[in-house]
Amino acid sequence: MSDRQSSLFEFGHDQLGEFVRIAARGSAVLADPRINRGSAFTAAEREALDLDGLIPDGVIGIDGQLRQAYRQYLAQPDDLARYLFLDSAHDSDEVLYYRLLADHLEEMLPIVDTPTVGRAIGQYSHWYQRPRGVYLSIDDPDSMEESLLAMGQGPHGVDVVATTDSEAILGLGDQGVGGVAITIGKLAVYTAAGGIHPHRVLPVVLDVGTDNLTLLSDNSYVGVRHSRVRGAQYDEFLERYIETVTRVFPDAMIHWEDFGAVNATRILTEYGDDHRLFNDDIQGTGAVALAALASAASASREHLSDQRIVIFGAGSAGTGIARLAVRFMTQEGLSRADAVSRIWALNSHGLLHASGQMFDYQRPWARPDEELAGWDLDVDGEYGLADVVRHVRPAVLIGCSTVSGAFDEQVVTMMSQYCEHPVIMPLSNPTERAEATPADLLAWTGGRARVVTGSPFAPVEIDGVTHRIAQANNALVFPGIGLGVTASRASRVSSGMIAAAARELSRATDAKAPGSSLLPPISGLRATSARVGLAVARTAVDEGLATVSLDSPTQQILDAMWEPEYPRVVVG
Repeated sequence: MSDRQSSLFEFGHDQLGEFVRIAARGSAVLADPRINRGSAFTAAEREALDLDGLIPDGVIGIDGQLRQAYRQYLAQPDDLARYLFLDSAHDSDEVLYYRLLADHLEEMLPIVDTPTVGRAIGQYSHWYQRPRGVYLSIDDPDSMEESLLAMGQGPHGVDVVATTDSEAILGLGDQGVGGVAITIGKLAVYTAAGGIHPHRVLPVVLDVGTDNLTLLSDNSYVGVRHSRVRGAQYDEFLERYIETVTRVFPDAMIHWEDFGAVNATRILTEYGDDHRLFNDDIQGTGAVALAALASAASASREHLSDQRIVIFGAGSAGTGIARLAVRFMTQEGLSRADAVSRIWALNSHGLLHASGQMFDYQRPWARPDEELAGWDLDVDGEYGLADVVRHVRPAVLIGCSTVSGAFDEQVVTMMSQYCEHPVIMPLSNPTERAEATPADLLAWTGGRARVVTGSPFAPVEIDGVTHRIAQANNALVFPGIGLGVTASRASRVSSGMIAAAARELSRATDAKAPGSSLLPPISGLRATSARVGLAVARTAVDEGLATVSLDSPTQQILDAMWEPEYPRVVVG
């Protein structure tokens, strides 16, 4: 349980379940969302806590409160207003907020996470709101430890620290200090879907400045007011952060979110073997994408290692998918070299090839120049997407580019000539940056394409068949990964644990029927997270990374999942 304490309240757990001992009285009780339950306080609790007269007489339990809150949610005029309503509910009554979110997760996930949170981030400095999370300034690194401890968690009181430096937010780019909203949203999903206790998570923004001139020229901007710091000073700040979190919260997994591609890959490479790190954009995206590909291969009674894969957008997400695909293929019997040879990746300059322009982290995916000799190109010297599809004849096309409309009719029609059921995955967010829409992809392929998107899309009917569009939402895996790491107290997050999460996710759906989704629905996310968490925890044990024994892993996973119910009140 949590080891959070304060002079006003203390949470604990005994043979009867969770309790909160409250020493606060009167309005101080109602002012703290961690202990406030409004109309759900019983008459005896109201008298003992000096709440008489501060709440209307009627006692309404959490189920009644839930109905009231949901009606208010539905009454909001648009998605941004719904985001603000949920944020206000979070600031008022924490348990009710998480119960509302957990009971309506499929509906509300696009509000607290992609895509609505992107709009909210853009307005962050213009809203007066209760600050939530920890803000670490590169201009004051000496206050780092004090700031991390200011939320009150003890050394064994944190399971997940969600961290961003806001450089690459949701396809929107550099959003400065407003990126803290993405960490808050991710942690809400860890709690609602993965059962991580809300008092055992910590949102952190590394405020290293911003290169967004719109923000810097805005008098309302609340972040550090200078350009984004890079180079040695950034590296020293980052290393200090990792070492400080690991020291003060030794049980915590650091969840990295929306870092620039170069930094995201470098952090995992340099620190992943010695620290408990998970990058959602690289490992989370890779796991969900590979789960969908494994489902598609199973539906066609094929192996992933039989497929040619083209990845359009070789950033952190694209290369993360490639790395996990190689692991899957080698598990199916290919050598690493053969597995790499089945992947073609493109960046903004076209196909990665030995003499082309690329970052160092993209170089493992570069094709030999001699392989491309004799290719018939649309434009001399440029290896574009259409050229690659024409010569490679892929069965899988994945988009991580944020280039809207990149998967056009020419490319898709050409691909469908070579493959009976092409798997096409326009994964870029937000919706307006998707490489194609499901309706177009299915129309251009006569309903034969198996489609996976990054944002939610409505079902599409083609020739009497309703196609349910799989959404490759990272929420399908990251809450379960956090749960498995927490339950096993794994010393690090291995590639084997990520692969186990992907394989378990692929088993959670049956895609053989026409029009079936390649991924399970968000509506069953809590059960999916439990399955993924169990697979991750078992792999941690098998790999010798678990630091606690798992004598009854299924029960231990269930016991680790917090339920959004009001704890028993003990008057202190």
